[in-house]
Amino acid sequence: MTDLPKSTRKKLGLVVDLNACVGCHACAVSCKEWNTGGYSAPLTDRNPYGANPDGVWFNRVHTYELDDGNSGGRTVNFPRACLHCETPACVTVCPTGASFKREEDGIVLVNPDTCIGCKLCSWACPYGAREYDEDDGIMKKCTLCVDRIYNQNLEPEQREPACVSACPTNARHFGDFADPQSNVSKLTRERNGYSLMPESGCQPTWQYLPPVVRKSGASDPVDATSNQPVHTPVPETVGSDHSKVTASTGFPGWVDRTLTR
Repeated sequence: MTDLPKSTRKKLGLVVDLNACVGCHACAVSCKEWNTGGYSAPLTDRNPYGANPDGVWFNRVHTYELDDGNSGGRTVNFPRACLHCETPACVTVCPTGASFKREEDGIVLVNPDTCIGCKLCSWACPYGAREYDEDDGIMKKCTLCVDRIYNQNLEPEQREPACVSACPTNARHFGDFADPQSNVSKLTRERNGYSLMPESGCQPTWQYLPPVVRKSGASDPVDATSNQPVHTPVPETVGSDHSKVTASTGFPGWVDRTLTR
């Protein structure tokens, strides 16, 4: 078994706003483009223009129809990737130490030179975030664009994951969760962000902001200064105590049940 660091100096990760995601897949495409030539390159593509395309994708976007009990339901786009957990099960089951968590920033990576492609990590991950590259015979995953966020040849504003930079609706936010004053920490507190499947015990670093529940027949109030709708957080996720979110609670519970099918 591979050991985890007792603590990390930073906790880098993303906040994903489910209310802003429109399912355009810009995150998935930009991720694929960057990582095909980056840390985990190359990423396999098989029969990309045929009837049954397959390959390695670090970001995937799922679209669901959610019945919220009001106006007949709504569409929810759910982006999925590695959540760079505090206690990642994928790391602790690795027999060779190929999967590891970095002490300096909390990013979970795979060493391609020591990975034997046994797939234990993919079986252990409750989020389905591991990808097996059939051409290379090893496991691959989201690197949080580690070769981009520390790249001194890029302008400071460009040193963020490719998926964040490409998002046209600003549904993704990158930052350090170890800093209570960071943008991601503030968003999590202010918008009632929550972790996916807390019952797994993996303690995901990434947080999701719940979609808005609209009352039937009523429109959202509009802010007079910005002329933008003022949204009300989902009542089931009030508060920032993620331990209160259970497998049967509101939208997070629906996500839990969907992921565990």
